[in-house]
Amino acid sequence: MDFGGKNIIVTGGASGIGKAITEGVVEGNGHAIIVDINMEMAEGIRERLGEKNVSCYKVNLADQQETRKVFTQILADFGHIHGLANNAGIVSTVPFEEVTQAEWDKVVAVNLTSVYATISVLFPSMKANGYGRIVNVASVAAKRGGGLLGTSAYAASKAGVIGLTKAIAREGALFGVACNGVCPSYTITPMTSILSEEKKELVLNAIPMHRGANPEEIANVILFYLSDLSSFVTGEISDVDGGVTMDG
Repeated sequence: MDFGGKNIIVTGGASGIGKAITEGVVEGNGHAIIVDINMEMAEGIRERLGEKNVSCYKVNLADQQETRKVFTQILADFGHIHGLANNAGIVSTVPFEEVTQAEWDKVVAVNLTSVYATISVLFPSMKANGYGRIVNVASVAAKRGGGLLGTSAYAASKAGVIGLTKAIAREGALFGVACNGVCPSYTITPMTSILSEEKKELVLNAIPMHRGANPEEIANVILFYLSDLSSFVTGEISDVDGGVTMDG
């Protein structure tokens, strides 16, 4: 996939799926812009992949004012942002009756409201330039009402991402701005390391392939949507879940 001459923002780009997306953008000769709260990890990736190939910006996505400020700065620094991968997220695993208002607000802020904020900063510029590729990472939990790894607050926030993705796709289609979503299931990342071996086995039993995904396997689909190979696709929500969903 060719990203030559393109600037691609990757939220949560310093680890897990985001790191694999960052690596894919650079492998495709693009410039990856990591937006993450962990600057030590982000700078480590920049050093490894080359300072000319990667830029790093620190942001707390739970803070919408900070998010908008940083993304406005990125747009000013680069002029044209060609692609955005909204990959960053947090998980909530407690039963519904134990979800506090504070937890609900935090999960929705990071997983959904930040996606709205990042897109709303960049959308006018993409529209004016007649080009944009936006990919939002949702989850199989959004379609199944959660599970062992992501319960009610998480599932609701990711379901919101799916609805927002389709709405942005509908409004951006006439202006060359595509927006697609990806729904992973269990992926071997630091975020999923909280599962006990017993719960991990239960999760794997629900996956027809009976294994977790490597981050690169999820990133490959995201990179496809970020690239011009997907030039006639928008509003699509792809399950990358080892066969869990199998919807029409």
